[in-house]
Amino acid sequence: MRIQIVDAFTSRPFTGNPAGVCLLPVGPWPDDVWLGQLAAELNHPETAFALPLPAGSEADWEIRWFTPLVEANLCGHATLATVHTLRREGLLTGGPVRFLSRSSGLLTAWAEGSDGEDGVDGVDGEITLDFPAAPGAQVPVPAGLADALGVRPEATFRTGALGDLLTVLPDEAAVRALRPDLEAIAALSLREGVRGVIVTAAAEAAGSGYDFVSRFFAPARGIPEDPVTGSAHTALAPYWAARLGRGDALTGLQASGRPGQVKVALHGDRVLLTGRAVTVLEATLSV
Repeated sequence: MRIQIVDAFTSRPFTGNPAGVCLLPVGPWPDDVWLGQLAAELNHPETAFALPLPAGSEADWEIRWFTPLVEANLCGHATLATVHTLRREGLLTGGPVRFLSRSSGLLTAWAEGSDGEDGVDGVDGEITLDFPAAPGAQVPVPAGLADALGVRPEATFRTGALGDLLTVLPDEAAVRALRPDLEAIAALSLREGVRGVIVTAAAEAAGSGYDFVSRFFAPARGIPEDPVTGSAHTALAPYWAARLGRGDALTGLQASGRPGQVKVALHGDRVLLTGRAVTVLEATLSV
């Protein structure tokens, strides 16, 4: 069995968000303990496992995602990495690929090109994911959040089934300069029953190539700071679409130490997330 490491939401190696991708053989799912152990061994923010489904099923693949500590309900960058891997393996037919997830329903993706050939430096064309939107409901700033972040939020929102706190900061500089107390963020996440904390602000400069910036922290899930979080953009898209008055074509920059961009388009209760990916490593699993 082969494992691939893919940098997602980027066109350059060693940027964006790394994900492990494991395409499983036809048959039953491996033991959950084994899946978790492999994800912990790879130690990337997420590892995606995709299991082919029989012809005539409602989806082409079943997909699951694991952080180094827990199974996740939804992951954008590892799904994008999986589509990229399927394309490289020649397993796409040119139409949409459908993934059945356990907690987020049916997810659909489209990829430019499906002939298994890589572009320059292993980078293929864009991939678009169709995910459920996660509009936020404004709530009072939770106790301890300002101290944990080191800055007073302008507003906070709960993101429903996504399970995050969306936190609006005064400006892009505040997002970039953030040095949060990760232990406090972990404690707050557990107390509030959330996956993690998204921080965001509008882009400072016109013509920068992006409309808003964000960062994401989920230390209670084994991800101190996630480099580029596709799922977080299912909450960022409706927020910024409402605030900026347009939702058909926005671009978010996740300003982590491994930055990446996510194009978003809001369509009713769905969000289209578009980005690129590059394979950086292929390995054979020997156990």
